[in-house]
Amino acid sequence: MNEKTRTEIYVSTDVEVDGPIPGPHSMLSFASAAYLADKTLVTTFSANLVPLPEATGHPDTMAWWAQHPEAWQASRTDQRQPQVAMVDFTAWLDDLPGLPVFVGYPASFDFMFVYWYLMRFVGRSPFSFSALDLKTMAMVMLRRDFRRSTKSAMPKRWFDDLPHSHVALDDAIEQGALFCNMLAESRRR
Repeated sequence: MNEKTRTEIYVSTDVEVDGPIPGPHSMLSFASAAYLADKTLVTTFSANLVPLPEATGHPDTMAWWAQHPEAWQASRTDQRQPQVAMVDFTAWLDDLPGLPVFVGYPASFDFMFVYWYLMRFVGRSPFSFSALDLKTMAMVMLRRDFRRSTKSAMPKRWFDDLPHSHVALDDAIEQGALFCNMLAESRRR
């Protein structure tokens, strides 16, 4: 077994979208921050995407974007065609020095978009079809009900002083550091 097959790379990923599900709605922007378990940030990837031609923004999501104009503008600069961006993302994942593990908060939402785009535009997912969910991890560590295991219930020691701006790369980096802090604490217990 070579080193790459033994090492996990935790790929904290955040998406910015214009609706609740992929297909009828588009992934506007996404970013990943690849971390080692010791919180070493290995590399990052980000892309803003051209909306799907057949998709439209959902009214509720678009109302949310109207309240966050700076984040909206950040997601609309330097847009790339989804197929090109997803092929580049897959190559980036394949070049990581270990097996990529998708990390999200909530993983069910972010992974749904990333997996759908990977399957549609690349035909495969380097993550297989699984993702690590920070909220579930918090539930176990905090010994709380799932719906009460929100960021506001998490201890401040888990958070680094990093921005959460609704710009995908900022949020992926912040979330990856949170994951690594939680992982370190869980391994010390």
